[in-house]
Amino acid sequence: MIDEFAKDNLHGRLRRDRKALLWKLDGLSEYDARRPLTATGTNLLGLVKHVATVEARYFGEVFDRPSPEPLCRWQDSDGSDQWATEDETHEQIIGFYRRTWEHSDATINELSLDAPGHVPWWSEPSPNTNLFAVMVHVLSESVRHAGHADILREGLDGRTGLRAEHETRIDEEARAAHCARIEQAATAAATSAAPIKAQDC
Repeated sequence: MIDEFAKDNLHGRLRRDRKALLWKLDGLSEYDARRPLTATGTNLLGLVKHVATVEARYFGEVFDRPSPEPLCRWQDSDGSDQWATEDETHEQIIGFYRRTWEHSDATINELSLDAPGHVPWWSEPSPNTNLFAVMVHVLSESVRHAGHADILREGLDGRTGLRAEHETRIDEEARAAHCARIEQAATAAATSAAPIKAQDC
């Protein structure tokens, strides 16, 4: 009973965050969806490509259920799983993500939470694992990258929210006043405090 509750809960949250991540691409130009938005080149379409690849590998080969389509190489030195080439359309990448959902969902639905899996790229605590641990891991990856997407999209056009029905109209004047208050607090604190050290956190 508790296993089914846990599985349904984790699966529901994963579905929610998949949709939230895709929504961050809604209405963007081809350029804005792809262009590097951080010093390391992080971009919105690349985040979708990366999360799709993560899901395909974890819910595929880890349980000896490989993805039915070829996967891009990941974690290469050029980070090729995290950006879209000029030959890859956003429709292809979104389509790949959606097909990955179907494959992942079939794995989740057909296996029990204690179904054994093997993650050869894990060394700690062990490459031997189970569906529960993989679901938690993939959910945490999805949440992390959806958070990255939140910040990137806000930086592009100020759009925020988990999905369209949660979006609020931006009051530019109120936002500017809010940021000014935060800036004032930061400036005041900087003049009276010592630098933060890792052990303080």
